[in-house]
Amino acid sequence: MSVTHRIVVVGAGQAGLQLCETLRRSGHTGPLVLVGDEPHLPYQRPPLSKKFLTGELDAVRLALRPAEQLAKLDVALKLGTAVLAIHRDAHEVALADGERLGYDRLVLATGTRVRRLPAPGAALDGVCHLRGLDDAQAIRDRLGAARRLVVIGGGFIGLEVAAVARGLGKDVTIVEAQNRLMPRVVAPLVSEHYARVHAGHGVHIHLNTQVEGIVRAGEALAVALDDGASLPADLVVVGIGVVPNVELAREAGLHCENGIVVDEYAQSSDPAVLAIGDVAWHRNVLLGTSHRLESVQHAVDQAKNAAATLLGKPVPYAPVPWFWSDQYDLKLQMAGINRGHDSVVLRGTPDSGAFSVCYYEGTRLLAMDSINQPLDHMLARKLLAAGVTVPPTAAADPEFELKTLLPAG
Repeated sequence: MSVTHRIVVVGAGQAGLQLCETLRRSGHTGPLVLVGDEPHLPYQRPPLSKKFLTGELDAVRLALRPAEQLAKLDVALKLGTAVLAIHRDAHEVALADGERLGYDRLVLATGTRVRRLPAPGAALDGVCHLRGLDDAQAIRDRLGAARRLVVIGGGFIGLEVAAVARGLGKDVTIVEAQNRLMPRVVAPLVSEHYARVHAGHGVHIHLNTQVEGIVRAGEALAVALDDGASLPADLVVVGIGVVPNVELAREAGLHCENGIVVDEYAQSSDPAVLAIGDVAWHRNVLLGTSHRLESVQHAVDQAKNAAATLLGKPVPYAPVPWFWSDQYDLKLQMAGINRGHDSVVLRGTPDSGAFSVCYYEGTRLLAMDSINQPLDHMLARKLLAAGVTVPPTAAADPEFELKTLLPAG
């Protein structure tokens, strides 16, 4: 592929910006256009549920790059502009302002949107979702005056918001539809540990509980539960997952499942169109699986992968996925994908506040969750990348040095 091709990137988040930076550093001299439907410069999302809510970070410090640095990239920014359609035959995208942008190669980094609460009253004033900067600002503006917060959803976002609110002295209740916290991503013993920690900080937790509806009760809200309880709230934050933004791709005839389907080179069913980041249902040759991931690490790594493809130097996508969540004084760091595990090995003790959980399929280590154990996390990433088999008996011994299993050199 030519380094002078015109490349249009739809989605001005972490993945889209990383792609542009990597292309420029790697010698691409052709036109680059970055289109985003938000009016903001590309910004960090992880702090939105943490330090931004507390006021420790402001919107300016969330920016991934200052405006002057973006200008040096020679990237045409079209912010606050939605893409309405992709015309693959003409190699054009149609923008909401009436403009049509031609492309030689198109990269879709359209990300995800929040899943809306399917209950009456979900659109009432004071019921908030958290995905973007404007969402976080709305919650922060209301949080100061709020006394009672109800969080619907016991995943990362909900728990992080709950931890921040408790730190600010708010009365906090979490409502989770399943029987434990973070049910999709961690083992039951990790869920139980986090439930104890949140309860120890004074958070009220309702598991196996559905929200029947939300009504206005004077100046406050009331969240009706399926067990007959009614929770008073000054602010409700919904965090029940996200949905990939595949509509543009699907309407253009691209293959989509739970995301835009791409191969190990980030290529969609149309070789002129690539997809990266949260929206991409991608192939990871190290893991031997296809899936969709929502993480900064994946956004950065797959953007670099796509840049190599665009520059005619394709490399199969094969990084070890990793994630993190900060709640109170707990840092949960996750390496690998635990999907398909059939056993769990505990390394250390939860009562100590610092331990790891290893996920196995047979005798093969698939993933490791580390709570306040950064060394375990870093070693897990290296071991998984090297394909090293960690004997379960060794993993279960907190005195055993995992680094001794790493290949020499």
